[in-house]
Amino acid sequence: MAFIKKPVTGMRDILPGEMELRVRLQGIIRETYLRYGFTEIETPLVEHIGNLTGKQGGENEKLIFKILKRGESLKRSLETFGESLKGDDAANALDGGALTEEGLRYDLTLPLSRYYAANSGQLPQPFKALQMGPVFRADRPQKGRFRQFTQCDIDILGDPTNLAEKELILATTEALHNIGFDRYDFYVAINDRRFLFELIRYAGFPEDDAEEILITLDKADKIGAEGVDKELSEMGYAEESILKLRKLLDGCGTDAAGVKAFASAIGTETAMNAGENVSDIMDSVTGFKGRKIRLKFDPTLVRGMGYYTGTIFEIKTDAFGSSVGGGGRYDRMVGRFIGQDTPAVGFSIGFERIMSILMEDGSGLIKNEDKSAWLIEKGMPEDRLKEIFNEAGEKRSEGHRILMVWMAKNKKFQKEGLTAQGYTEIREFYINELKH
Repeated sequence: MAFIKKPVTGMRDILPGEMELRVRLQGIIRETYLRYGFTEIETPLVEHIGNLTGKQGGENEKLIFKILKRGESLKRSLETFGESLKGDDAANALDGGALTEEGLRYDLTLPLSRYYAANSGQLPQPFKALQMGPVFRADRPQKGRFRQFTQCDIDILGDPTNLAEKELILATTEALHNIGFDRYDFYVAINDRRFLFELIRYAGFPEDDAEEILITLDKADKIGAEGVDKELSEMGYAEESILKLRKLLDGCGTDAAGVKAFASAIGTETAMNAGENVSDIMDSVTGFKGRKIRLKFDPTLVRGMGYYTGTIFEIKTDAFGSSVGGGGRYDRMVGRFIGQDTPAVGFSIGFERIMSILMEDGSGLIKNEDKSAWLIEKGMPEDRLKEIFNEAGEKRSEGHRILMVWMAKNKKFQKEGLTAQGYTEIREFYINELKH
């Protein structure tokens, strides 16, 4: 059988031009986060299957890449479960761990929670974590969506106050500012999960149906207000509840004052606490003098992860149909590992989506640094070649990027190719330099 040249479906090869941009982009983001006091860590790509299927990851738990047991462990499982691994029962056996003990991580938050639970005694408090790395989801591939993709996360664990949310918003928006993403007029949509359940009670929907109602509400930015109302009606909910919900949402402002008015309209203590939290964050962050930061209160923002407990936020821009980043507070996830809740909040940049925008834009948000290509005539004497090596070494030690290659016969074509690769200077070294 011949080898297959194409990568596995949903995965992709990255060519040098894009890879250079990716590395530079990650470097700017990393440097920004380090200036805010975040500490870079790394967690394994492979996680315990019980952790991944612990009903914390929402829809992503349906998209886990599971790793089959191996060797004697697999053999014993096959002998033990026998008939249950045939036909329709095979999937249940896989989900139940009969044939799997591990899986590929679907995000960086759950592995971070396990990491913190295992190492908190050796970590500063609060702990400001920075992670960059690949995650995997067995999703249907489409434009801007892959089965392997990179996430850039910052999280603060151990701080129960919204100072953590403020720092995350400042750091994330500055990282986007530093790569020139301001040109896309992005903003941070913000909400509090506590509002969502109070909103359902306020409108008179059955509380037991909260999750499915929220799934519909979360579609508001895609299907609009009329689409949400129509879908809720088709699901059989009372027209009175739908109208009450719509009246409150339509009368809602997007600034800090709008948050307070929204909380007051609901009127419960939980809603008032959520309103105080969100409005305080907005007042602090939008008043930042260093640069303009746009925040908008969005009461229909839900976020799909089941682990969020308080503030939630997303980065949005008209340049891309969906969000290009998001996060929120997840105060109960670490407690799943240690039996005691630990305050935690994180913000993730959707690196692949941002890269898609940059690659399609074509204008290059990040200025290319100077790169030199040195073309050396074949047959160059060793003593002269050493001199060229030494000169290149000095230049590289000063921070210059130098590519050294043999001179091609078709020099014009070679130069055109190097220019297309971003080389701004091309030097030529000949055996008889006096002739040239």
